[in-house]
Amino acid sequence: MTQEEQIAKLTEMLEIQQKLHETAIDMLKPAIEAEREACAKLCDEYANGLERNYSEIIAEAIRARGQA
Repeated sequence: MTQEEQIAKLTEMLEIQQKLHETAIDMLKPAIEAEREACAKLCDEYANGLERNYSEIIAEAIRARGQA
C-alpha cells in the first residue's frame, strides 16, 4: 500500500469515527435533557408552596445548563 493510499484510508477511517461520535452525541442528548429536567422538577416539587428559595434557584440553574 502506498503512502497516499494509507493516508486516504486513515482519512476515511477518521471521517467514519467522526460520524459515529456525532451520532452518539445526538442519541444521548435527549436522555441528558430528560435527566436534567427530572432533577429540576424535583427541586420544583420541593419548593412547591414556599417562597422563592434556593431549590427554585437550583432548578432554574439546572434548566439553564441545557440552554447553553
